[in-house]
Amino acid sequence: MKSRRITALSALVLVLTLPALAGDSPQAPKLSKQTRLELEHLFNAELVYVRTPFPMGKDGLRLKNGVVTPNGAELEQKLTMWGPACKPGDAARISDVVFKENFIHIEINGGPVKKQKWYQRISVSGANAGGPVAPSDSSANARGSFVDLYFDNYVPEMTGQDLKQLLRPVLDFEAKSREEAYLDTVPPKVKDAIQNHQVLVGMNHEMVMYSKGRPPKKVREHDGEVEYEEWIYGEPPQDVEFVRFIGDEVIRLETMKVDGQKIVKTEKEIETEPAPKVAKKDDVRPATAPTLRRAGENPDTSPSNDRDTVQVPVTMPGSGQPDPTNPTPGAPPPNFTPAPVR
Repeated sequence: MKSRRITALSALVLVLTLPALAGDSPQAPKLSKQTRLELEHLFNAELVYVRTPFPMGKDGLRLKNGVVTPNGAELEQKLTMWGPACKPGDAARISDVVFKENFIHIEINGGPVKKQKWYQRISVSGANAGGPVAPSDSSANARGSFVDLYFDNYVPEMTGQDLKQLLRPVLDFEAKSREEAYLDTVPPKVKDAIQNHQVLVGMNHEMVMYSKGRPPKKVREHDGEVEYEEWIYGEPPQDVEFVRFIGDEVIRLETMKVDGQKIVKTEKEIETEPAPKVAKKDDVRPATAPTLRRAGENPDTSPSNDRDTVQVPVTMPGSGQPDPTNPTPGAPPPNFTPAPVR
């Protein structure tokens, strides 16, 4: 009897250990409806600090297994084309939380521009007044963005703290101030310099602002054909610092000490990513855009007219001969104003 019990117990232990030996682990249950409602209530309208740039436009960020995409050059291109919705250290408000089958959609600052319904484009006008039939959508001009948090198969059961940790690469729920949130996004050397109110060659405008504050004086000068901007901190009889920027990078730091000593630094001390710039309309014009210029012709550089124009010689009706008021073939007649191409 005793041996039977031992045999049965051994068989039970073997059955329980087989999944572990095979590498199987119990999966977390799916997110319940009650938990979903609690998370929506907890995160909606929550104030957070941003840890990575968010691009405006219809494309936000994707987060899975701690990896944020797009990143690197692809993210920089989107920020250049559409502009940043927010930058590291900026405060943002969670405006919507939507749970899907295998991801959570979280919008900040109103989210991206949303497509209007067909009835929102209908307007009625009359003799005295007019206006749209449906009220305008407050999110039609939104300048926010979003992040989609993806899971392998489905959204699992989790607590609010679990979700905050999963969103940690993009959003900071624990920072007490903008500066604290920003310092967590920069390299340790830059963080130490900012906390000690020092400037390093290679910093960008934002880093210098966090380190020294707004400059009391700014000067724009030229060194040959290169234009630079210099931020000046301090006044005699104190130390005076001249922080020189080319573009968004500190390329020279000059310090004039009270005792007359002059210290100049030009060697780059840190590596930073270039700040995104918003593209101008001329910058995003397609290379294959239609034009009326012939092959080899240079574009019109006249400051008063930046559009292509066409000059047509005037001929007498039915004769095929040039107009006597304009004897020079191919030249415009007197008082002839070329019309812009529309």
